Amino acid sequence: MRKLSAFVALSDDDLEILARFHRRRRTFPSGHELVHEGHRNQSAFILAEGWAFSYKMLPNGDRQIVDFQIPGDFLGLRSTLFRTSDHSVEAITPIKASEVLTSDILDGFAQAPRLAVAVLWAASRDEAMVVEHLVNLGRRLAEERMAHLLLELGARLTLADMGDRTGFDCPLTQYHLADALGLTAVHVNRVLRHLREEGLVTFRKGHVTFDDFEALTDLAGFDTDYLDQGGPLLR
Repeated sequence: MRKLSAFVALSDDDLEILARFHRRRRTFPSGHELVHEGHRNQSAFILAEGWAFSYKMLPNGDRQIVDFQIPGDFLGLRSTLFRTSDHSVEAITPIKASEVLTSDILDGFAQAPRLAVAVLWAASRDEAMVVEHLVNLGRRLAEERMAHLLLELGARLTLADMGDRTGFDCPLTQYHLADALGLTAVHVNRVLRHLREEGLVTFRKGHVTFDDFEALTDLAGFDTDYLDQGGPLLR
């Protein structure tokens, strides 16, 4: 609700239909794969608690993490519309998520067009983040990639009331960061150490601390406009 309300002021009727999406609340352990690449007739999920990530596997066994999901995010939304799922989604931590069937989504959108517009915004925002991740992999230096990803996660978690400009709790390992940023785990360790020694950001014991938020933002060239979470445009 907090996430979608960043774009559309949802009515009581919209919120009632949104609540129906949570009728099938389930719990999953860390490491559980909720969406399987190549499978048909997949359900989508709305993440309520915990972290997950979406990824693709290469034939040689390498993994590319496309994005990380936090509470409020859809998991596998495309999988309900495509004939086969084009990616996989795995839980990083124990999670709670609501299973949403294709019929739930289509019926809900037919009854609540403003809610449909809000979900379209959320999907477009996810696409905008993937564009930034592509720029990360193609053009930014390793330190800039890391800074940009951590700042993006911080901004997203702020919208979910799980972080602020001082930092946030983060369950990601160096292997997660490596597979998201196109680096090795050893390189990730060096980058984090360098950023810490420069007094910019500290990632220690599952917590990210922004030691110098402004300088880190300048290093990454980070601009929150693509996240579009400044307040509802449709009232």
